[in-house]
Amino acid sequence: MRASSIDGPSIRLRGQWDTATNHGTPCDILVAGKYDEWNKYPAAKQHAQRVAARLASSGGLIYLEGQPTINWEDSDQPRAFRQRRYFFYLSGVDELDCYLTYDIEAALLTLYIPDFDLRRAVWMGPTLTLEEARARYDVDRVRYFSSMQSDIEHWASKNNKKNPVFILHDSQKPHVSSTSLNLDSERLMSAANAAREIKDEHEIQLIRRANEISALAHRAILENIHRMSNETEIEALFLDTCVSQGAKNQSYSIIAGSGENAAVLHYVKNDEPLKGRQLVCLDAGAEWNCYASDVTRTFPLTAEWPSAEARNIYHLVQEMQEECIKTIKEGVRMLDLQRVAEELAVRGLKELGILKDGDVAELLESGVSKVFFPHGLGHHVGLEVHDVSAALARSESSGDVIHGPMLPATSHAPCTATAPALEEGMVVTIEPGIYFSRYALANAKKTQPLAKYIDFDVVERYLPVGGVRIEDDILVMKHGHENLTTAPKGEEMLEIIRNGRK
Repeated sequence: MRASSIDGPSIRLRGQWDTATNHGTPCDILVAGKYDEWNKYPAAKQHAQRVAARLASSGGLIYLEGQPTINWEDSDQPRAFRQRRYFFYLSGVDELDCYLTYDIEAALLTLYIPDFDLRRAVWMGPTLTLEEARARYDVDRVRYFSSMQSDIEHWASKNNKKNPVFILHDSQKPHVSSTSLNLDSERLMSAANAAREIKDEHEIQLIRRANEISALAHRAILENIHRMSNETEIEALFLDTCVSQGAKNQSYSIIAGSGENAAVLHYVKNDEPLKGRQLVCLDAGAEWNCYASDVTRTFPLTAEWPSAEARNIYHLVQEMQEECIKTIKEGVRMLDLQRVAEELAVRGLKELGILKDGDVAELLESGVSKVFFPHGLGHHVGLEVHDVSAALARSESSGDVIHGPMLPATSHAPCTATAPALEEGMVVTIEPGIYFSRYALANAKKTQPLAKYIDFDVVERYLPVGGVRIEDDILVMKHGHENLTTAPKGEEMLEIIRNGRK
């Protein structure tokens, strides 16, 4: 769907899902609009079955805790609510203080909701009722929290000697009086990660919807950038657009870096004036029903490129992205795409005179490309913006892992030698970038052999550009791909800026 069709008719999909292979289509999905009392989150039981299949256990009890109410330290004010992602994956419940169990042998998914609390109802409104939860969520049973301890103890008395209670963390043990439960805290997370790696059709629709809203917000920025004088106005309008479309949460902190701030990969201050700056790197994506989008656009503050240097770097990054995206399909390795992007970066920087001496092969071998392109080409997207994947046996050799500040230690980046090839149903970002970081360049200037390959006099002309990054969310298909991101870029982006100034 295009961004303009965001309020269009609902789409109902029917099909089957193979829990063993993670392929197929889910049953009876309504994908347009927020869920209401007749439109259940349709994937909870399927996801529970998929995780159980990954556990390869004939029995056991999966136990998950939702996000509890937590106040800020030394305060009576609650922290902003963000549902635990593994809990949401198996429940579809975006409510505080809930719990979930899944009896693998009985295929019984039970949701536990908070007991009625009069004071809470008066101050905050009532919590879910049993009837509302049954109507809203795709679970087998709904019970109050007060029933959970006895339910788990009853299950344990019959099954726990031969089958464990599967938990994510030792800190999230069931609320029972017995301390002798047979617990397994080792296998559940890896099983859930493997299940989450492949998105079903319902999840893809949510990621697509998040991208549609993000596209509206990016377009609004382009239409109004000529009226803005500070980075904070960019952030404000982006948030305003998303919230007005029903997306109250962002997938991550908005990055609105102008000028040299665009070279700071995770710049989030967003408070500097735009006057005198050439480009803005806007990395911002809405969240829709707990599913992320991840979109970056870099654009000039005027209707035309402010300098030849800005235009040159934008076109180089655009070429890097287009060449990588067009080859995506099942069986392709992200590491191979990373190498394509790095080779294009080196060739382009050499043609611009930024890199010198040596041929392309020598420059690639030296690692000088990482001074200008210091992060991986992409990552998985889903319930997290840097989404999980099946456990990777990472190599420690520098040639096998793409290191960089865009790759947090907790993410499973697919740009590694040990990462498996892309599979149908994965959603990954393709986000090449070229940056002129004073810090990275100062370090390279005193580091051999990097220094001999860089013409620092030419680089000086490019420092005002800051950096360029272009990022789309790509659905991997068996024989190709679908770009889920519809935010304007390239010539369309410039045309919107021109029209906004009329």
